[in-house]
Amino acid sequence: MGMEDETRAFLVKILQTISIVLLWMMINVFAGIYKGYAFFENKPDWTNYLYYSLFLASLIVLIIHLRHKWKL
Repeated sequence: MGMEDETRAFLVKILQTISIVLLWMMINVFAGIYKGYAFFENKPDWTNYLYYSLFLASLIVLIIHLRHKWKL
């Protein structure tokens, strides 16, 4: 009594989505909080601009990837 193929594929798709979102979040938390690129003292530095631009670019790529993954 195994799982149906469609159900297994759906659960794998859910797990892959959760894992890629968690990986993206851990990378951004590490770079932003632990390395300190998300915070600035008196005015933003070039590293803050770089962090936030890469954050937004990776978020857009992640959303496009997930939308494409779930449309198939």
